[in-house]
Amino acid sequence: MLNNVKKEFKEAEGRTVPLAKVRNIGIMAHIDAGKTTVSERILYYTGKNYKMGEVHEGTATMDWMVQEQERGITITSAATTCVWKDHKINLIDTPGHVDFTAEVERSLRVLDGAVAVFCAVGGVQPQSETVWRQSKKYNVPIIAFVNKMDRTGADFMKVVEDIRLKLGITAVPIQLPIGKEGDFVGIVDVIEKKALYFNLDELGVKVDVREIPDELKEESELALKYIVECLAEVDEHIMGLFLEDKKPDEQEIKDAIRRTVVSGDIVPVTCGSAFKYKAVQPLLDAVISYLPSPVDVWEIKGTDPETELPVSRHVGDTEPFSALAFKIMNDPYVGKLIFFRVYSGAVTKGTTVYNPRTRRRERLGRILQMHANHRNDLDEVFSGDIAAAVGLKNVTTGDTLCIENKQIVLESVKFPEPVISMAVEPKTSADRDKLYDALGALSDEDPTFRVRTDEETGQTLIAGMGELHLEIIRDRLLREYKVEANTGKPEVAYRETINKTAESNTKFVRQSGGRGQYGHVIIKMEPKPRGFGFVIENKVVGGRIPKEFIKPIEKGLTEAGTTGVLAGYPMVDVNIEILDGSYHPVDSSELAFKIAASMAFKDAARKAGMTLLEPIMKVEITTPDENMGDVIGDTSSRRGQIIELETKGTTTTILAHTPLSELFGYATALRSLSRGRASYSMEPSHFERVPSEVQKQIVEKENIK
Repeated sequence: MLNNVKKEFKEAEGRTVPLAKVRNIGIMAHIDAGKTTVSERILYYTGKNYKMGEVHEGTATMDWMVQEQERGITITSAATTCVWKDHKINLIDTPGHVDFTAEVERSLRVLDGAVAVFCAVGGVQPQSETVWRQSKKYNVPIIAFVNKMDRTGADFMKVVEDIRLKLGITAVPIQLPIGKEGDFVGIVDVIEKKALYFNLDELGVKVDVREIPDELKEESELALKYIVECLAEVDEHIMGLFLEDKKPDEQEIKDAIRRTVVSGDIVPVTCGSAFKYKAVQPLLDAVISYLPSPVDVWEIKGTDPETELPVSRHVGDTEPFSALAFKIMNDPYVGKLIFFRVYSGAVTKGTTVYNPRTRRRERLGRILQMHANHRNDLDEVFSGDIAAAVGLKNVTTGDTLCIENKQIVLESVKFPEPVISMAVEPKTSADRDKLYDALGALSDEDPTFRVRTDEETGQTLIAGMGELHLEIIRDRLLREYKVEANTGKPEVAYRETINKTAESNTKFVRQSGGRGQYGHVIIKMEPKPRGFGFVIENKVVGGRIPKEFIKPIEKGLTEAGTTGVLAGYPMVDVNIEILDGSYHPVDSSELAFKIAASMAFKDAARKAGMTLLEPIMKVEITTPDENMGDVIGDTSSRRGQIIELETKGTTTTILAHTPLSELFGYATALRSLSRGRASYSMEPSHFERVPSEVQKQIVEKENIK
């Protein structure tokens, strides 16, 4: 990310904090590693909150939704702004539960850096790996914070080794714990060569700085030597000093860590106990010392919507305005809120901005700075800021906002496909319109929540990332939107694909008294590898089909692909080529070609042979050794495939790939197998072909419907 470009930029007079002192960071981790508690402590120590909220009491500021407070989990990413040592920190607390992965995805897209929180006992857990992969996709530099150092079984160096091995990154401890488990009292700052102790009675506000304890002096010297060795491998300046046998001073080490963190070569590892008020302030120091400012993320790449050629912007308040809308929230008081990150330029309230996707101008009615679900009005936002806008009507997640005479489309956000669906219907006819309005608002907010109507049954189907996701949606319909609705049982969102290549030569001809209908399409359908998607290519040459009929053909193919052929599920991993066809100068119409394309699709699909694909979940089960045999046996009976077994002390961790259809009610079954002592987490892994016997049952069931 850092490069040798000379960074010249201008700052607006209204800016209160210099651009180099702005940090846009996120807190990310596996569920229950302590993200929200870390966020609450940051807000308290920076003076943003005067009282500390607790997740277990349902009083956490960042968990403001009723559903979050009841369950003690984060569901929606909450944004806030605080100040630490003259630096402005825009902070986003993201969910850990895999059902809300979209919240993590869109937050990471607009952040410059992140704090990855790891449990000192659990180490690198499945969702830790997922959010790590997401952060790497967007090249987000990271600092690691090993939390819960006061818990029984906490092992700092084992977690550091876990990060190295499982995440494949150079993890460098810049702090060491003083004391273990219940005796954890503070940390050693390896670089500044001092010990920091935190007083529980004063909620950790006062930091007691002392000499490093004798028993840790040798270990801290070795840790410092390791830091310099790691830096020498990836940083030219430290390498030069290393080769000359010179020791870098404290500032040179800090500068080199910052450079290598921003380039993604190194992850500094800190430690503490957020719940017990220990070592959060040194974490904040590390954030402002090592994570990048918007100046470091200098070049913002995009494309010109007219020419589709690459264009770029760079930070600065006088540059042409560009921003990315990354989140939509329906606020009961101000209406639809659009969260956006300003990459270049500045914008004032009441300004008209341009959306290249819709090719429309929109007016920014109000600009708000958010603190969870509270808000402050702003007159202007600057390059590097994160804010929310009121008044933008046709903006969706991933849209670019810019000025009309200097257009740019920034990289959008890609979201995973839903894996589970269920039917929903209003309890009374009076609730019908309210239900559709509420579902529309919820799908605007959440790109992984989909709503569609089954053409055959007329049922409204909602789809999401898991049982909890749909449960939260159902709860919000009742509480927020006051809609009484009946829901069916959750069902697996299968996909369909083809077995071999096939062609179809189809004509749609209708003759009535007057003008008839004529459409003729020849297509080729070809199976593709997992993850390819659904792609249509136009290979028609020589004007055999006029250009105005190509779009209707594509629409007919897309609609047929969405409803499937075998059992009504969307088609994936297929490439369709429109090869040829013919038209009638009088009778041909858009409708005729659309119908012909749909018929050709179904004909080719049947010739190619159809297969159902089912979502496979990556399941991690932690169980006492004595129950391991029962748990493995139960996993196998659910068509699960054991991938890995790892024993830690008296517990065993089982990693398996299991079909989602076999996992409904799994929490209850696992509790009864282990007398409540085993736990599990799961996330979508991939789609796999359904065994023929199972496929037969599913198809029969769908046909009965």
